[in-house]
Amino acid sequence: MSSILILIIGISLLLLLIAGAKLNAFTALMLIGLFIGFANGMDADLIVTSITKGIGDIMGPVIAVLGFGVMLGSILSETGATAQISDRLLQLFGAKRAKIAVSITSFCVGLALFYNAGFVVLIPLVYAIAYKVKAPLVYLTIAMAAPLSVTHGFLPPHPGPVVIASIFNADIGLTLLYGLCIAVPVLLLAAVIFPESIKKVTAAPPKGIFNEGSISDQPLPGFGISLFISLIPVLLLIVSTTMLMSLPEEGSLQNILRFIGDPGMSLLIAVMFAVLFLGHFKGMRVSALMDKTTEAIGAIAPIILITAAGGALKQVLIASGTGEAIASFFRASSLPPLLLGWLVATILRIAIGSATVAGLTAAGIVQPLIGSMHVSPELMVLAIGAGSLMCSHVNDTGFWMFKEYLGLNLRDTFKTWTMMESIIGVAGLLSVLLLNMVI
Repeated sequence: MSSILILIIGISLLLLLIAGAKLNAFTALMLIGLFIGFANGMDADLIVTSITKGIGDIMGPVIAVLGFGVMLGSILSETGATAQISDRLLQLFGAKRAKIAVSITSFCVGLALFYNAGFVVLIPLVYAIAYKVKAPLVYLTIAMAAPLSVTHGFLPPHPGPVVIASIFNADIGLTLLYGLCIAVPVLLLAAVIFPESIKKVTAAPPKGIFNEGSISDQPLPGFGISLFISLIPVLLLIVSTTMLMSLPEEGSLQNILRFIGDPGMSLLIAVMFAVLFLGHFKGMRVSALMDKTTEAIGAIAPIILITAAGGALKQVLIASGTGEAIASFFRASSLPPLLLGWLVATILRIAIGSATVAGLTAAGIVQPLIGSMHVSPELMVLAIGAGSLMCSHVNDTGFWMFKEYLGLNLRDTFKTWTMMESIIGVAGLLSVLLLNMVI
């Protein structure tokens, strides 16, 4: 049986286990990882090794981001900082334009933060704004998630676009410029127009992540300090990235910059500032503030488990040769290179789940076409980036993070998150093809 057919059967079984048998997602993902491994003829010890590696690879960079991110969000919420920021944004844009306020804020944050870090930093703000203006939570969360996804897939200094650009010898500055050009129409569709069609989808976020009582009838900290602390991770990463580009590779200053530019460490620094300044403003003891963050961390335990299982499944798919099987099928294709790059990345994204892995694998397949077909390497980076965001589903950790933070069922997650990612992917491709005609 071919690897691709096994993958199709595996994904179908996963949906049946979760939606039909009502098995929890963590157990279902692990079982399907075992099924795909054994069906592809992998040895038992290799399957176990792949699962362990997959969990370690995904949780290594993510666990600190999730933990410190939810702690920062909890402190911002408990001290009224989130309420202060949301109040000022709503004054500026108006309640009727809350979606645009959220989108602009998310895009600015997403330029510097990885998707997971940006999501956990911004979700408390989205909760607060949705509560204040009585707007549907899913509607506003899509407006927040779309810009984070666009910056993650298209724009340097995010690792995917940067590494793909290096494979194609593309100019980073030009890639960023073209990426910003296509980001405008893509976000207009995904973050502004699309959310209007999902207003009736109801969210049921886990208890403990957001405390509605913390934003009612309380003195609020200043807007400046609230905004500064919430943006500390963004500011640190911008400073780190900018300075490292102009400095030699080694040195004590460079080590410090890499430290503060790490998403997890930048969030830890922000948590410490929040405890010292926002907690002091509220007159809250550190122990009381930490008790609140402990409750919030407990609420994301299912998210952590599902994220780990998603990483395990991804690694089994890679180790079983599923990604390589798809790659081999397309190496002899005669499709136009930009479309081919997008299509290969799309199929790999559906198969493997990881946008970064799909993008890098697709880049390796189509790289020989750059010289022979005179295609813009910068546009190829963006075409592959668009494909790597397509059709996110049950083997993508972002899918589960969105689902669990909002308490959605599978059907509504496909209807909202998967559709949003697919709109970004298709609109991104069309924008790249249009830009290719005018440059």
